[in-house]
Amino acid sequence: MLTLKGLGVCELSLCCAFLLLLRGVQSDSSKTLELMSMYRLIDGHNDLPLHLRMLGNNKLSQFDLYNSPKTATDITRLKAGHVGGQMFAAYVLCTAQDKDAVRLALEQIDVIRRMCTEYPELELATTAAEMNATKKIACLISVEGGHAIDSSLPALRMFYQLGVRSMALTHTCNTPWAESSSLYYPYYKRENKSLTEFGKAVVHEMNRLGMLIDLSHSSWATAEAVLQLSKAPVIFSHSAAYKICNNPRNVPDKLLLMLKANGGLIMVNFYSDFIACGDQSDVSLVADHFDYLKHVIGAEHIGIGSDYDGASGFPQGLEDVSKYPALIGELLRRHWSEADLAGVLRLNFLRVFEKVEKIRDELRNTLPSEVSIPLAEAQNECRLVLRHPNSSKMVKSSGMQASNLLGSGALFWTVLFFHFMLLHKPTYLN
Repeated sequence: MLTLKGLGVCELSLCCAFLLLLRGVQSDSSKTLELMSMYRLIDGHNDLPLHLRMLGNNKLSQFDLYNSPKTATDITRLKAGHVGGQMFAAYVLCTAQDKDAVRLALEQIDVIRRMCTEYPELELATTAAEMNATKKIACLISVEGGHAIDSSLPALRMFYQLGVRSMALTHTCNTPWAESSSLYYPYYKRENKSLTEFGKAVVHEMNRLGMLIDLSHSSWATAEAVLQLSKAPVIFSHSAAYKICNNPRNVPDKLLLMLKANGGLIMVNFYSDFIACGDQSDVSLVADHFDYLKHVIGAEHIGIGSDYDGASGFPQGLEDVSKYPALIGELLRRHWSEADLAGVLRLNFLRVFEKVEKIRDELRNTLPSEVSIPLAEAQNECRLVLRHPNSSKMVKSSGMQASNLLGSGALFWTVLFFHFMLLHKPTYLN
C-alpha cells in the first residue's frame, strides 16, 4: 500500500498532481458516457450493406452481425459506441447506371430491411417519431446515388413505399439531371445544367413525399440550386468543412451559410482524406472541423455522418463505430456545452427530419408528379421506347405470312380459328 510517510514535498506534489489528473480523466469519461447514454447518437451514413454484398453476396444468414472483424460495424460495437440510430446506405456502383442500377438498389434495400427486422437489437424506422421512441438501434434507409431511380419519379415513389427516407442526388457520377462533385466517370457531362428541369421535379417530389434530400457527393452548383429550390431542410449526410480540407467533397462557406438559412444539417464525415486531405489524421483534427462549423453556422446545424465501411482510412482513435465517445470527449474538453452536444448527437437530426415531415404534411393535397425526363436527356441502349406494335405490314405468298412477327391480336384469332377447325372437322358420307 502506498503511504505518504517519508515522502518529500516534491514527491507529495507530484503524487497529488497525478491523482488530480487521473480524477479529471475519469470525470471527463464519465460525463461523456452519461451524455451519450441520455442522447444516443444518430449517424447519417454507414455502408455496412455494401460489405454484406461484397463479402457474402447479401447472404445475411452467413454473416455474423454481432462480431464482424472484416468491417468497422457490427452490433456489439454499435452498442459500445452508444449508437441509437443509423442511416444505412443502399449504395449502387456508378457503373450500373443505365444498366441494372434499379435492381441492385432493390437488393440493397432488401438486405437492409432484412438486417433491421431479423436482428432483435435493430428496428426499422420510417419516421422521426419511430427513431426517437425506440430503445433499440433505429435503422433508416437511404439510397446513395440518384442513378438508382433511373430518372423515374415512379421508381422514386416505390422506393419510398419500401421504407427509403433519404436519397443522395448523385454519387461519384453525374445523372441525366444532376451533377456530381467527382469528375471520375464520364456520364452525362454537360455545361450550365447542374440541375435540369427533371432534377427540379425530383426535388419537388422528394419534398412532397417527405424524403431527406442528401447533397453529399453533389457538385457545388447542384447543391446551390437545390438549396434555393427545396421547401424542406436538406442534409449533407457525410461531408466536412472545405475551409479546413479543400477536397471538393467538402462544403464551402457559401453553401454552409445557405444551409443555415435552409435550416438543414451537415453531418461530419470521419474519412481521413476529407478531414486532413491525406491519410493521416486523429480525433483532434476531426474536432477542428466541428469547431469551424460551429463558428460559421452554429452547433444546431451539425451532426455526425462517419461514413464507416464506405472508405478505408479513418483517424487514429476513430477506427470503428465503437469509438464515437472519443470525439464527444474531445469536444467536451473544448468546452462544447451539453446542449450543443445533445444536438450534434441526436436532436438536430430529429428536428430536421420532423421539419421534412411537416413540409410533406403541408403538401398532402399535391398530387404525385407525372413529369417524365425527355428521352434526349436520358437516352441509352437499355432505355426502351414503348410503341404500339405495327401489324399492318403483311405479305402474301402461298399462304398468309407475317413480315416479321404476327401481332398479338392476330395471333390469338389465328390460333382460335385452327382450334375451331380441329374440333369441327367436316365428315364425308361413303
